[in-house]
Amino acid sequence: MKQSGYNEKIGIFYTAIAYVMWGVLPLYWKLLDERSAAEILAHRIVWSFVFMMGLLLVTQQMKRCREQFLEMMKQPKLAIGVITSACCISVNWFIYIWAVNHEHIVETSLGYYINPLVSVVLGMVVLKERLNIWQWISFGLAFVGVCIITFQYGKFPWIALSLALSFGFYGLAKKLATFDSAIGLTFETMIVTPLSLVYLIFLYGHDNTFLSISIWQAIWLIGAGPATALPLLYFAKGAKRISLTMVGFLQYIAPTLSLLFGVFLFHESFTKTHVYAFSCIWGALVIFSLAKTKRMQDFHHKLIRRSSFEG
Repeated sequence: MKQSGYNEKIGIFYTAIAYVMWGVLPLYWKLLDERSAAEILAHRIVWSFVFMMGLLLVTQQMKRCREQFLEMMKQPKLAIGVITSACCISVNWFIYIWAVNHEHIVETSLGYYINPLVSVVLGMVVLKERLNIWQWISFGLAFVGVCIITFQYGKFPWIALSLALSFGFYGLAKKLATFDSAIGLTFETMIVTPLSLVYLIFLYGHDNTFLSISIWQAIWLIGAGPATALPLLYFAKGAKRISLTMVGFLQYIAPTLSLLFGVFLFHESFTKTHVYAFSCIWGALVIFSLAKTKRMQDFHHKLIRRSSFEG
C-alpha cells in the first residue's frame, strides 16, 4: 500500500514537471525570436534526434531500438503511424514556435486548453468511441467559446485550432505505433531529420544567415533538443504511474502558465471577449474532467435508465 502511494507521488511529480516544462517553453523560444520559425524548427528536430540517439546509447537501448526499427519495416501500419505522427508533431512545433515569436502566446494557450476536447471528438469520429452526456456538454461549451472569439474579432482562431488539431491527430497516430516513448520519439525525429538538414544546408549556403548566429543563439538552438525531449520523457515516466483522470487535471498546468506569461510578462491583450471565451472553455474542461469521476458516470447511467423506462 505504501509502495503504491509512493509510486503515485512520483508519478504526479514527473508528470507535473513535464507540464511545467511545456508551460515555460514560450520563454525559451523568445530567446530565439530573431531566428525564423522554420530555422528554429529544423534545429529542434535535428538536435532532438541527436539527443535521443545519445540517450539510447547511454541507457543501453540501442539493441531494442534496432529490433523495433526492423519490426516497423515489416509492418506498414507501424511505419504509417510513425510517419503520420512525425508530420503532425512537426506541424504542431512550427505553428507553436511561429505563434510564440509573433505575440500569439494567449492563443497558443487556448489551443492547448481545447486539445483534450478535440481528442475526444477524434476518438468519437475515428475510433467510434461513445461520449456521455457530460462530454457532450463540455464539447458544446468549448464550441461556444471558440464561436465567441470568431464572431467578436471577425477572424477564425486558426492558431489555437491548428495546434489543437495537429496535437490531437498526433495522439491518434501514436495509437497506430505503440513504441516505447524514447524509441518512438527517436523514430519520429529520424523521419524528418534528413529534410531538416537539407533545409539548413540550403539556408546557410544560400546567404550569410549562418554568420549572423551568435554564440548564445547557437547554444539555445542546440539546447532545443533536450528542451523538446526531456518533458516528453518525464511525462512518459509519470503518466504510467498515475490515473488518466489525474493526468487530465495536470495537463492544464502548461496552457495556464503560457496564458499567464502571455498576459503579464509579454503584455498581450486579454479583453472581455477573451474572458467570456476562456470562461466557456474552462467550464468545459471542469465538466470534462469531472465526467470521468464515478459520481458523474453513475448520474449519466441513471439518466439513461430513466429515459429508457419513460420511452
